[in-house]
Amino acid sequence: MDIFWAVLFFAFSTTITPGPNNVMIMSSGVNYGIKASVPHWLGICLGFPLMVLLVGLGFGVVFEHYPHLHQLIKVLGTAYLLYLAYKIASAKPEHIATGKSKALTFWQAALFQWVNGKAWVMASGAMAAFTTVAGVYWLEVSAITLAFLLVAFPCVGIWLLFGAVLKKVLNNAVAQRIFNLLMGLILLLSVVPVLLELWHYYFSAA
Repeated sequence: MDIFWAVLFFAFSTTITPGPNNVMIMSSGVNYGIKASVPHWLGICLGFPLMVLLVGLGFGVVFEHYPHLHQLIKVLGTAYLLYLAYKIASAKPEHIATGKSKALTFWQAALFQWVNGKAWVMASGAMAAFTTVAGVYWLEVSAITLAFLLVAFPCVGIWLLFGAVLKKVLNNAVAQRIFNLLMGLILLLSVVPVLLELWHYYFSAA
């Protein structure tokens, strides 16, 4: 039980802090409101714990044996994050109001976890830190998954609510455009470490 509390604290501290998921759900709350953002919220809250479970049950081993596959996912994920950063930064309030721009769906948000660099760090870090050689592995993986499932709904929900509150403050098109530009920039900055890692991986030997 002591280990579970430690895992729960780890899950809370990593889930509540800023990252691509939280930046995107807050932006969704500002631009689309809570109701339209619920599928996005559920996609994160259910998609990430599922990813944690699958990583714990063997996906990490697959990537250890096939590192090029992991690099390919990083490249695709980084490209997708850059696209999302552009999409958020260029989102125009009038397009959102007329339905030309829509919030992410449940499946888009769930699948996004697999190309989210922070999600990989959190999942692999939790497995490395909280599974033991002497323990019952499947039980430990289940406990880690449960911890992330429990904290995801309130932690990500806080960011969505914060976005909905900001929506009332950003009550004109100019303020909302500035907000979208800032969120796009923050998401872009979150990709920089991965870009540097990829650059080093592919070009340092050249």
